[in-house]
Amino acid sequence: MANVTNGGGFRPVRYLNGAPWNGKTRMYYTSDAVALFKGDAVVSDGTADSTGKYAGVKQAPVGGNLRGVVMGFSDQPYAAFDASDLYRNYKLATEDLYCIVVDDPDVIFEIEEDNDSSDLTITEIGLNTDIVVGTGDTASGKSANKLDSDGTTTGAAQLRILAVSNKEDNALGTACKFDVLINEHELRAVAGGV
Repeated sequence: MANVTNGGGFRPVRYLNGAPWNGKTRMYYTSDAVALFKGDAVVSDGTADSTGKYAGVKQAPVGGNLRGVVMGFSDQPYAAFDASDLYRNYKLATEDLYCIVVDDPDVIFEIEEDNDSSDLTITEIGLNTDIVVGTGDTASGKSANKLDSDGTTTGAAQLRILAVSNKEDNALGTACKFDVLINEHELRAVAGGV
């Protein structure tokens, strides 16, 4: 059975200690003039909201430390949703919003590989690689972030490839989903690959 290509960026699945992800997030603020989607990796941008209580983030570029992954958006910092717009799937480039971010460096995420010129192989488990950034889907709100299947290295890179995601409908090959850890995390020292 072939893997289903559905992208969607990063999806938190569990912690390094084996416990399932418990939904813990932190509220941030985004005023960058770039659209942002659920499942996008973000970086700190050196700003904050007008109160200074919510640090600013923006869409992460390829290469460099990551702060975490966006899970949702709100007009207010104290609400996980905007009651007047329960269908807010992404942040327009022209708006400033609060965003809910998984920023714990011990969270393991699932992400699909990009397969732009080759598929990852079993020998690349344990190596590091960067993200691939694209424009998300405005209908679903899903991120276009993927795992770079061409850039695996034992040197520093944004993600550590832990394993093929253990799901019945997932196998090595095109559109394979992998469990990864943010290796270059703003809140942790960087580790080299195996």
